[in-house]
Amino acid sequence: MNIQASCELEKALFKSVFDKTPDYIKNNKLIDFSNEGEFTFTLKREHLYPYDENNNPEGLNLLEWFENYSKEAKVSTAGIRGPQNILYPQDTRFPINLVGIVLATLAKALVVKEKYKGKSIIKLAGSEVRYNSQLYLDAIARIQAAQGIKTLTSKDRQTIPIWLASFLAFKLDLVGGEYITSSHGISVKTATKDLNSQGSQYLPEESLEFVSKIQEIFDKVKNNGSYEIKISSKDNPLIDEEVMTKLEDGINLYVDYLKNGVAEDLTKLKTMKNKIIIESVGGCAYRTLSKVLKKLGLSDKFDWNNTEEDPFFHSIGKYDTDPKGNKTFYDYSVDATVVAKRPNGEQFFPVIESLDYDILLREYPLGTAVLITDPDHDRLTICELESEGNIPTLEENGISYVKLGNGRVLTVFTANQAFLMLMDYRTKQLKQTRRWNNHPRFMIKTTASALSWDEWAAANGIKVVNVPVGFKEIANIMKKVELQLKNTPEKEVKVDDVFGNTINLGVQPRLIFFLLLSGGMIMGAEDTVKSLTGREAIAMREKSATEAIIVASSLIAQLEEENKTLSQYLVDVFERYNIVSRFDTREDIAYYNESEPDIEKLKLAKTEGEKQRTKNDLFYLSLAIAINKGVMSIDKAISVLNDAFPKLKFDDIKDIKFVGDGTYLQFKDKYIEIRPSGTDAKTKAYGGGKCYKEICDYAHILGNYSGERTELHKKYITDEFYNNSKETALDDYLKFVEKDANNEVFIIPEKYDFL
Repeated sequence: MNIQASCELEKALFKSVFDKTPDYIKNNKLIDFSNEGEFTFTLKREHLYPYDENNNPEGLNLLEWFENYSKEAKVSTAGIRGPQNILYPQDTRFPINLVGIVLATLAKALVVKEKYKGKSIIKLAGSEVRYNSQLYLDAIARIQAAQGIKTLTSKDRQTIPIWLASFLAFKLDLVGGEYITSSHGISVKTATKDLNSQGSQYLPEESLEFVSKIQEIFDKVKNNGSYEIKISSKDNPLIDEEVMTKLEDGINLYVDYLKNGVAEDLTKLKTMKNKIIIESVGGCAYRTLSKVLKKLGLSDKFDWNNTEEDPFFHSIGKYDTDPKGNKTFYDYSVDATVVAKRPNGEQFFPVIESLDYDILLREYPLGTAVLITDPDHDRLTICELESEGNIPTLEENGISYVKLGNGRVLTVFTANQAFLMLMDYRTKQLKQTRRWNNHPRFMIKTTASALSWDEWAAANGIKVVNVPVGFKEIANIMKKVELQLKNTPEKEVKVDDVFGNTINLGVQPRLIFFLLLSGGMIMGAEDTVKSLTGREAIAMREKSATEAIIVASSLIAQLEEENKTLSQYLVDVFERYNIVSRFDTREDIAYYNESEPDIEKLKLAKTEGEKQRTKNDLFYLSLAIAINKGVMSIDKAISVLNDAFPKLKFDDIKDIKFVGDGTYLQFKDKYIEIRPSGTDAKTKAYGGGKCYKEICDYAHILGNYSGERTELHKKYITDEFYNNSKETALDDYLKFVEKDANNEVFIIPEKYDFL
C-alpha cells in the first residue's frame, strides 16, 4: 500500500505496522480491487487454516477469524468493530480485513435475496474518513452488484455522515445500508455498521443471520474444496451514483426534516454576533454539514477547524507515550470527554490537549462556543471559553475545564450536562409556540446516562424509558411505540423499560429526546416523519451531530442575547428544578493497548484483557441475576459487597439489576453501573449522584476490581450458577427486546420515484 504519512507521529505508526507485517502478507495479492473489470475470487479450503510456509502457504486462518467475528456479532452494540492492518488490509490476522468484508457482504446479500426473492433490492453504501474506507466501500458495492443488488453511493465514493445514511435508508424506503466507521474509536479501528430498512443498526439476531450464512459458505469450502465469489466491474450499472447526485446526497430532504423541527425558527441564531467554532474531527462533518448550514442561511455564523479529511484525524488524541509514561504510540481515541491520568496522577483531557486550543482560540472572545464532532459526525461535545474567575462555580457544580492561559479556561461539558441543557431549551421552544400540550411527552435514555435527566423529566411531566447502551436499543423502543400508534392510535401506548417497569406514555405520545451519554442524541418529531411511500416514524434512527449542533447553536445565540454562559444556564437548570443528582462520572478501564501494531501481541493482550473484563463483569452480574431469580436476597448481596469493598458502604442499596448489558447498583441517593464493553477488552464504570467524590470513588474501585470471587460470594452463589449467569442474562435481555416487538416485515415498493 502506498499511503503518505501526514506527520512524524503517523509516519512512526506506519513504520511500526510495516515492520511488524510478515512478508507473506505484504506479498498477498489475493483480491485485487485495482482490477476494474469483472473477476472471480476463489475461496479455497487452504484459506480456512493457518499459514505455514511449507505446508500451507495459502493459509489465511479464516476459521479463527470467523470464530472471533461471530462471537462479537452476538453482543455488538455498534457494528462489528475491530482493528485493521491499515497498510495491508488483506491481513486476515486482524478482526477487520478485506477478505472478511467480502465474506460478510456476500453473506448479507445472500440473506436479503432469500428474503426478497424476485424483488428489486436497493441498498445504500457510505463511509467516513478511516483508512481503507473507499476500498471497502468499493468491495461492498461490487459484490452486491454481482448479486443483482443495486447500491446507491455518493459521487466518487465521497464521505457522508452515518446519520445521513440512516436517514436515507428510511426516507427512500431502501432495504438497508452499509456504512464503514468506528465512530469515535481509535484511527486503526474500523467496522461495517449494518443498517436495516428502518435505518437502524442491526440487532444481534439480524447480525447472526448473515453470520450463519458465512458458516454455510465455509462448510461448502470444507466439503467441496473451494467456493467462487463474483466481483462485478467497477462501472456495473447496479452501482448507482446518479441518484445520490440528483438528491444532493439527500441533503435537501434532511434540511426539510430540520425545518419541520429544530430549525423551524433560527431568527436569534441568524442575528448573533459571536462566531461558533465547529471542530470537524477527521474532516468528515465538513462536506455535509457546511452544505446544510448554507441551505439554512447560517454559513457566516460558524468558523471551522480541521476541514480536510484525514484518517489519522489530524493527530487528535495521538501521543508518543502511553498513560504509564512508556515510549510507544498511543491513541486515546477522539472522544473529547475522555479523561486520563498522567504518570504523576494528574488528570487531563488528552483529546482536548492535543487540539492546541490555547493557540487556536487565542483571538476569540470569552463566551465563544466550540462544538466538537467525531469522524462519522454523530456525536457532539460542547465547550465554551470562560474566565478563570469562574473556576470556583465550575468546580462546585461538577463542570470540567481546561486552563488555556491568559486568564481563560475552556469548559468541557459532559454529554449528560450538555444534553440536559439542550432538552430544557427545546422544551422551552415548544412551550413558547404553544405546542407542548398537544401531546404527552416521553424520552428514551440509557441506564448509564445521568440521573439528572430523570429528575428533570419528572419535573416537566415527561415519562422516561430506560434501555441498555446502544442506539439500536433506543430504535427498538421507538418501533414498539410506532406499532401501537399504527394499530391502536386512540389507545394509551405502553412499553416496558429494561428495569422491568411498564410505562404508560399516554395517547399519541411524542418523543422529546433520545440520548446516549457518549454524546449522541436526536430530537423527536412533532409530526411523524414519513418515508416516500408513507412509512411513519416518531424520530430518526441514528444520532445526529447536525441536529444537535442546530439546537446547541440556537441555545448559544439565546444566551448571547442574555449575556449568559452555558455553565450559568446549566446551574440555572439545576436550581430551577431542584436537581439533586448534579454530578456524573465515567471511568473507562482498558486492559491492553489497542494501538499495539503487532497483531499477535495485540490478540494475546486482548484475549487476556477479555478474561479480566469478564471476571469483573461476572462478579456483579451474578449478584444481579441471583437476586432476580430469588436465589439471593438483597441483604445478602449487600453483605457480599461490604465484605469485598471495605472502603465503601453499600447498606443503602435499594436494588441490584441486570440492565441488558451491565449491572446497575441503585442506591438511595446515587447509582453505579458496571458494564463490560461489547466490542473490546474494556470495562466501563458509570456513576451519578449528589456527591462527585463519592461516585468517582465507587466507579473507580468497582470498575477496577479484579473480579476475584470472595469466600462470601462463593457461599451464596454456587459455581454452576456463577458460570451460567451470563447465559441467563442473555436470555433475559432477549425477552426484553422481543416483548411487544415491532416485527413488521418490510415491503419493497413496487416503484421508486427517485429512479
